[in-house]
Amino acid sequence: MNNLKFLLALVLVIAFTGGFFAGILFSTNNQQENLKMKQATESARKPGPKQMPRLDMEQAKVLIGYVQDFRDPNAVDYDNLTHIIFSFAHPTKDGGLLLNGEVALNNLRIMATKAHEHDTKIMLAVGGWFHIQGGESYEYFKTAIANPTSRYKLVNELVSITVREKLDGIDIDFEHPRSLEDAQHLASFIKELSDKLHHKNKELSTAVQAKVNSVTGAEINSVLYEPSMFEYVDHVNIMAYDGQWDGGYDAANLSPYPFNENIVNYWTSLFDTHNLSKEKLVLGVPFYAQPEDPSVKQISYAAIIKNNPDNAEHDTVNMNGTTYHYNGAKTVQKKIKLALDHGFGGMMLWEAGHDAEGSHSLTSAISKALGAEDIYVFKQNTN
Repeated sequence: MNNLKFLLALVLVIAFTGGFFAGILFSTNNQQENLKMKQATESARKPGPKQMPRLDMEQAKVLIGYVQDFRDPNAVDYDNLTHIIFSFAHPTKDGGLLLNGEVALNNLRIMATKAHEHDTKIMLAVGGWFHIQGGESYEYFKTAIANPTSRYKLVNELVSITVREKLDGIDIDFEHPRSLEDAQHLASFIKELSDKLHHKNKELSTAVQAKVNSVTGAEINSVLYEPSMFEYVDHVNIMAYDGQWDGGYDAANLSPYPFNENIVNYWTSLFDTHNLSKEKLVLGVPFYAQPEDPSVKQISYAAIIKNNPDNAEHDTVNMNGTTYHYNGAKTVQKKIKLALDHGFGGMMLWEAGHDAEGSHSLTSAISKALGAEDIYVFKQNTN
């Protein structure tokens, strides 16, 4: 009888112990499965590369699109752009900041929400050619950044609106520094703004003039930059267009391919000389057409395609009683290759609202060309 009790007790102990360890194993496996499911969910939401030993990760090329403040936020191609730059906020001479009324502010807020829903970054451009209070933006911007007090105020205004409106950064479009003093003040401003934005994990970019004469190919010395300032920005958006104003007006010099070859060579050499990363360089392309008759207004690429879809294959068109010069799909593709072959970080377009829709969209074509390689590129760690 005692032996029977002992055997029964032993069976119960074994059963309890097995159940205990089985429970631990089940709990551990269940936690591991939950972790795997969580990781899978996060990966599905925003795909990322598998971890690989001794490899650094570089983000894919950027496609930056400027969008004017009056554009319908619902019409923006969020899927194909990596960055949207909302244009423009306007600096005041005392370091304040102006937007074009409640409509612009409301568009900015809607665009920011929609951009983030598509994992696209949105930045605010400051400056531009014309100022909201009249005349060129140059005098307002120049005065604001020349004085340490107003410069400090403008920096804080920009950081404040970036945080308040949940933006991803600021783009500086000072058109253009015209003296060494201007260049030094801009460099100081960029450095101060960079410190504060990057501290908050925000980005900073700057739009720059092409710096090359479209006719002669020589460097333009009437626009000056202090190269050290490019250390403090994430992207340098080269406005590789508007060459029609070099010398006598010539619409054909808007942005032809040879002009861009000179531009790319200039900026490549500048960045190599100063040991700056060429990944920061972003080549801009125009989404508008310039008329040979200067009394006629520019037209959009969308209008050109609407006139005849076959115009996508060309760089000139006769409309409205004049000839227009623009960049068709083939020229844009050549420019993409030119930029990538020189190690540039991507492409920029002015302006998103000028693009055609559907199969003739240049935004879509550029996005596909830039994404021809993997979303992420791995390079061997040489450290």
